[in-house]
Amino acid sequence: MTKPTRKKKSNSLLASCIGLGTFALAVVLYLFIFHQNPASAQEFPVQGFDVSHHQGEIHWKQIPRKKFQFIYLKATEGGDFKDRKFQDNWLQAREQGFLVGAYHFYRLCRDGQIQAQNFIETVPNKPDALPPVIDLEYDSNCINTYTKEQLLSEIQVMHDQLQQHYGKQPIFYISKTFYNIVLAGEFKQTPLWVREYQGQPELKGNPKWTFWQHTSQGKIQGINKPVDMNVFHGSVYDWSIFLQKNGIQPLTPTSP
Repeated sequence: MTKPTRKKKSNSLLASCIGLGTFALAVVLYLFIFHQNPASAQEFPVQGFDVSHHQGEIHWKQIPRKKFQFIYLKATEGGDFKDRKFQDNWLQAREQGFLVGAYHFYRLCRDGQIQAQNFIETVPNKPDALPPVIDLEYDSNCINTYTKEQLLSEIQVMHDQLQQHYGKQPIFYISKTFYNIVLAGEFKQTPLWVREYQGQPELKGNPKWTFWQHTSQGKIQGINKPVDMNVFHGSVYDWSIFLQKNGIQPLTPTSP
């Protein structure tokens, strides 16, 4: 066999390096950007999920009741948007015996009073419902509408109105970016629900989280599209204490 010339050897070495570099880059992108690994969430026994109109038609009777201890439904957004599937999902999920709560996507451009009213007008005040959730995320289009102090004040208005109306401590669903920029050190009594797809949540100041959304690519029988999957931070006993604090008893299923 003819030995390669020195030039051919150099070209071959260069091609190999490029190939290895491309492969390494692909691995990094898969592990840290595209791949969402839910493995570390397996240690938490209390599981749930959240959905909105984006999941389309949901066949609630097909969803295994024993597997999921809580479900959150998108109800509202900003000052006037109401999720078109909320009412159907709310009624059907409760009929199947699931513990259900509602969340509001907070628009940083709107004041807290208007957003609280939108949520209150949409979500029934049921004593057996899970605490209301305010979804707080960084929005570059709205972030400069208020100063940080003004924004915290508006969030406080909505927080307080929901707490007064529903008689339960609201929860903040947060992105790490929003928490670290705006919320760190504030609302210390408000439970946190953290979106983090690369491992267990770590936030500035290391506050304890209550819920963790560990992937947006969950698959559930009865739902055709990918679903946000969540876990509660604690044991089954801890979960029962959480429910008791919120005056909640599990619903009795009305159908098999």
